[in-house]
Amino acid sequence: MARQSDTAPLGMRLSLAFVAVALSAVALLSVLTAVFAATDVDQLSQAQRAKLSQAVASVLAASRAQARSWARTDFMSATDLASKIGADIKVIDVAGTVVQVSPGFTTTSGPVQRAPVVVGGRRVATVTVQFGPGLGTADTRLRTEFWRAIAGAAGLAALLALVVAIAVSRHLTRPVERLIEVANAVGGGDRSARVGALGGGSTELANLAETFDEMADALDRQEQLRRYLVADVAHELRTPVAVLQAGHEALVDGVVEPTPVQLASLRDEVLRLARMVDDLQTLAAAEAAALQLTLREEDLAEMAATAADSLAGRFESSQLALERHLDRAPVRADARWMHQVITNLLTNAAKFTPAGGRVMLSTSLDDGRAVLSVADTGVGIPADQLPHIFERFWRGTNPTGAGGSGVGLAVVSELVRGHGGEISVDSTAGEGTVMVVSLPTA
Repeated sequence: MARQSDTAPLGMRLSLAFVAVALSAVALLSVLTAVFAATDVDQLSQAQRAKLSQAVASVLAASRAQARSWARTDFMSATDLASKIGADIKVIDVAGTVVQVSPGFTTTSGPVQRAPVVVGGRRVATVTVQFGPGLGTADTRLRTEFWRAIAGAAGLAALLALVVAIAVSRHLTRPVERLIEVANAVGGGDRSARVGALGGGSTELANLAETFDEMADALDRQEQLRRYLVADVAHELRTPVAVLQAGHEALVDGVVEPTPVQLASLRDEVLRLARMVDDLQTLAAAEAAALQLTLREEDLAEMAATAADSLAGRFESSQLALERHLDRAPVRADARWMHQVITNLLTNAAKFTPAGGRVMLSTSLDDGRAVLSVADTGVGIPADQLPHIFERFWRGTNPTGAGGSGVGLAVVSELVRGHGGEISVDSTAGEGTVMVVSLPTA
């Protein structure tokens, strides 16, 4: 893994990438342009030399036609024309004899063009035109100037690309730097640090910032819940421990006699502590189970029937009617922990439903989901308490006076989420409550 000091900053790498792409594009365009332009220049020069050579040949033909022989031919017109275009000529008759050659023909070196000298429709000689400085090298100068222009354009393109790259890279990396800054702040213990809106950032970076803030909010809530949990546990344990301490000190000091009533009171506090420990253990087990459930194909209706059968005696003793409407609903679930979910929901419904009331247990399939519903005709839950009923140790106002540790529904919530499901509640104070668990079907 590379160390941070060995890695170039993202902005610099983006800038260099922009410059490299720009230079590559300019180089490719320049090469292609140079190749095609050189071809065009060569063709143009070749055509121009051919025309000039043909003009020299025409002048020679006119002079030869008037003189009727090479001995009396005046070459002055042809040599003057050749000198004006910076060329030298050599004339060879059909027998291969050199009849005229310019003084500089053998001393210059340049492009050569040949043209026939035609008189009366018959070729009488061939003129060789050797181009020197001037038109013959114009294409070379054009290529040189062209490459200079390309080099200048490449330099300007690189400079422009660098300026644009720096601006764009800063535009892109500023949100990333903000994310890193906030992440370091959160990691350093500043729970209030948030990225917020990223001005000018891309959609992906804006989504990343929003997700990061949601994660930070979730961590903050978890930290608050942890603190609340510690405070709630300490509060719940403080009362029975204080009662036990006071009672034992009174017995040890001889202030009170160890009567059966006094001992029973102390025993009740011990049982209360034991129930709290059991509830905490159940909650911890549920949280752990949510991470390592053994999922098998089960029928939600069968699991609901088994849980209802196990609580039949309690409903009968509480003078409550338990109605069942169980349709087959195949799910992938851990039967042991799903039994715990259904049992907790039924126990909770029975606890807050007065004698003579009803509890309705039903299972069904709805839009590809397996649904378990537990409805009661109990005291209901006030609207301001509904958002808190699945929190650990939450105990709202209870008109029936039924006690509890506030752990049962927290266990249900953990296990349902562990099964990939959802739980919702609908309640009206004084009319009853409906708990609905939705799970993926098998």
